[in-house]
Amino acid sequence: MNSTRPHQRTGDPDVIIVGAGPNGLVCAAYLARAGLHVLVVESNKRRWGGALGSTEATRPGFVHDVGAAFFPFASSSPALTGLNLEQAGLRFVNAKIESAHPAPDGSCSGLSRDLDLIPALMANAKDAERMCRLLRWHRDIEPRLFEAMLRPLPNLRNVASLGPANLLRIGALFTTSGARLSRRLFVGGDARRIIPALALHTDVGPTDRFGAGIGYMLAVTASTGGFAVPVGGAQVFADAIADRVHVAGGRVQLGAEVTKILTEDRRAVGVRIRVNGADSDLRARHAVIANTSVPSLFCDLIDRDQLPGRVVRFAHRFPSGWGTFKVDWALQGAVPWAHATPRAAAVVHTGDSVEDLTRFTAEVRAGELPSNPYLVIGQQSLVDSGRAPGTAQTLWAYSRVPPTLEGGWSRHAERFADRIDARIEGLAPGFRDQVLARRVTHPRDLEATNANLIGGDLGGGSNAWHRQLFFRPLFPYFRHRTPVRGLYLSSSYTHPGAGVHGMCGLNAARAVLDDLGMSNGALGEPASARYDEQDRLPAATS
Repeated sequence: MNSTRPHQRTGDPDVIIVGAGPNGLVCAAYLARAGLHVLVVESNKRRWGGALGSTEATRPGFVHDVGAAFFPFASSSPALTGLNLEQAGLRFVNAKIESAHPAPDGSCSGLSRDLDLIPALMANAKDAERMCRLLRWHRDIEPRLFEAMLRPLPNLRNVASLGPANLLRIGALFTTSGARLSRRLFVGGDARRIIPALALHTDVGPTDRFGAGIGYMLAVTASTGGFAVPVGGAQVFADAIADRVHVAGGRVQLGAEVTKILTEDRRAVGVRIRVNGADSDLRARHAVIANTSVPSLFCDLIDRDQLPGRVVRFAHRFPSGWGTFKVDWALQGAVPWAHATPRAAAVVHTGDSVEDLTRFTAEVRAGELPSNPYLVIGQQSLVDSGRAPGTAQTLWAYSRVPPTLEGGWSRHAERFADRIDARIEGLAPGFRDQVLARRVTHPRDLEATNANLIGGDLGGGSNAWHRQLFFRPLFPYFRHRTPVRGLYLSSSYTHPGAGVHGMCGLNAARAVLDDLGMSNGALGEPASARYDEQDRLPAATS
């Protein structure tokens, strides 16, 4: 922490936040800034941040991000820019190339924030020209588009600010599949695999109906914020947000597991926590905010008689996303990519073709281990030399997999990691010779370290089109309120979903202040960022 912690308040907190992930911390920072007495309770005994963190996972001196690692929204999200995180020592760096997409046939496309580089990153001049034209259009509308996409629904004012022509074009881009959009936009196979590959950061496959939006957004933001890397590791990012909580007078208590949310007359009044095996109750004067998964909140933490039956049934059959299989390597030198483009890229995406990515999707959905794994590969130490000693490098990668396998994940993990090694070796001959150490993390490992990552799901539930907007997580509870008065949900299981942008936390804070009759100006946002009466809906009721 770079700041002096202020005097902490005594007595019951106004607000208790369950979970110190990035959205929980963002929510706490804004509510504390608004003058509320805020306490965040976190089960992890060693650190806050949840999936936003870093550890020496392989060897001493090698810093690996435990989850989120690249942050295209860091410079543009209203939730993050409003916290002035640079005052807490946070600094981002970018690679020369943001995303590279090599294939075994020797082809490779790439994306950069420097649009003058795009022609050299694509095989077909027409594809390069079309990509640059698309990226320039996005740059022009990005601030208005983010306000429309990230703010609380229905957000009519910000949507209208885009104008009819832009809305029609956005609709045409988003209401198709990633494969179809790529075929419409590009000629070459290297360019066509970019958008479908980026969509597989989530559980959206190339041919999924209305699936183009996620891949498209990751492609265009690669040219604006880029896949930015926090200097020192993702834990520095989490620490910076926690610093803003403390500076505003809030408090984070580690090693405090919430086992129950306390209610009286169908209103949340506090939480029961377990610290070192001993239970105690904490009261909240105004609100309890859950930065948890939907199943945990509605199946485990709240008595069923406090909820409508349909909410309980939905939580029990909640549509989770795919599992995640992660590998970290300590390397003695840089990955010897056969193609030059990945050697300067922050992130490398494997996918031989749109057809290859479609096969991968089908295998995962069939509950099978992918035969030719799609990978998101992070090369943080290329731009942040402090991640590894001397000339050594770190490498970070994940693939999407079934959450469970016959015989359990432990039986299959090392074999699948070997398959991933072979996949990289095929694109970078000599890779195996660079490996000093390897750490494997399968879906059950992820869930064991972070209860929100059910079955290794990094996305806060499925990101299919029918699980977005007004149906995230469940209509009519899409504005962070729940059927229990005084109980709110701030995690990525709510709109606008996954990605470290902090907007789920900020929007939950807005809902709390609105219900308390406090001005949204207390959040410290510019007036233009606040929402109007036309954007408000009544609080959801049971």
